[in-house]
Amino acid sequence: MWRKGIERKSPRELGIMREAGRINALALEAARKVIRPGVTTAEIDAAAREVLRKFRAKSAFLGYPGPYPYPAVTNVCVNEELVHAIPGKRRIREGDLVTVDCGTIVDEYHADSAFTVGVGEISEAARRLMEVTEAAMWVGIDLIRPGKRTGDVSSAIQHYVESHGYHVVKEYTGHGIGRSMHEDPQLPNFGKAGRGTVLRPGITVAVEPMVLVGTDQTVVLNDEWTVISRDRSLTAHFEHTVAVTDGEPLILTAMDSSVALPVSAWAQVPA
Repeated sequence: MWRKGIERKSPRELGIMREAGRINALALEAARKVIRPGVTTAEIDAAAREVLRKFRAKSAFLGYPGPYPYPAVTNVCVNEELVHAIPGKRRIREGDLVTVDCGTIVDEYHADSAFTVGVGEISEAARRLMEVTEAAMWVGIDLIRPGKRTGDVSSAIQHYVESHGYHVVKEYTGHGIGRSMHEDPQLPNFGKAGRGTVLRPGITVAVEPMVLVGTDQTVVLNDEWTVISRDRSLTAHFEHTVAVTDGEPLILTAMDSSVALPVSAWAQVPA
């Protein structure tokens, strides 16, 4: 479900999203700690699920509408799986790339983030793909500033990824986030600088480059959720939820719970 219209968040609302983001970071860290050869993707999901239960937070993914309600609290993608892979019986192997994506709700406000990690000894090609994808996320985050446009962010991510010989997915996109998991503005990983929505303090977005080695084309598997690269080449995905302030970008899904919320003229944005 996509919530139409851009809703600027007040400092109070950002504080709630920051708490959702902190719990989301803890859930992802718990998932990361259990990733090793022999573990199933369902076990990775269970580790994240336990953190949400501990903090009495809701999952943004569990029950999400689609071809049928999404049945887990995370997406756990392996190698060629780009996004939306349902955790299950697949076992992790040495050399795999594993992506975990998780969403959390606190007091009706959402946070969303993801990481990709290599399992044990990975190939140089896999290591480089991860490094470029994560760096592309930071390139995008650095432009989440007042006066920039969504196209500036999208163009920068695309240029960085393609300059290293990789592809960005076209069918799936970063997005606004707040009272809904997906809301305006859209934030594709491709575009033209100077185009799109002007970023203003209080706007919150999920910056999430989804990068493929061999193609920008994808296929949805028979489970109707899991998206893979059409040529089954490696993929990677990093994501943070970020707020526009009147200065530096504010990363709402960072692990550090001491992140301060800036207070300035934009604090008058209605709650």
